[in-house]
Amino acid sequence: MAEEFISVGLVSGIFGVRGWIKVYSYTDPRENILAYSPWTLRKGKDSKTVKVIDGRRHGKTVLAYLENINDRDDAATLSGWEILIRPEQLPKAKKGEYYWSDLIGLQVNTVDGVELGVVKQMLETGANDVVVVMGERERLIPFLQEQTILSIDLPAGVMIVDWDAEF
Repeated sequence: MAEEFISVGLVSGIFGVRGWIKVYSYTDPRENILAYSPWTLRKGKDSKTVKVIDGRRHGKTVLAYLENINDRDDAATLSGWEILIRPEQLPKAKKGEYYWSDLIGLQVNTVDGVELGVVKQMLETGANDVVVVMGERERLIPFLQEQTILSIDLPAGVMIVDWDAEF
């Protein structure tokens, strides 16, 4: 798939006998993933587009019922598939809020002008999110706006951090 997609979850299993799937959602709140239909499912080099017909939160997971998935056997074939959407399916981020996918690839500089590297990925740790910066070495920087993260300029592709370059 040459087009750009954002990973928003994973089909983690099946639920019941009528074709419902369990979804591990990366969205916040978890059930927001249901609003982003259609989904593109991908496993290895295979992909397919599916439409969400119904869904709901179920404990720490989300349940979804997809078009043309009518029984447990159909649903079982989707287990382990990654759930992708196009960026334009997401609502526009509010001021001061960012989608993780928008932060990947930003150049990270300290407030003193030292280049630390590029945002490789974001991690959710429970206490706070963490920016993984890859430069001459990997750095883990807490994503605390106005504390460690001083500014983010998406058009310029730069994140300014208050971080000791030696750490």
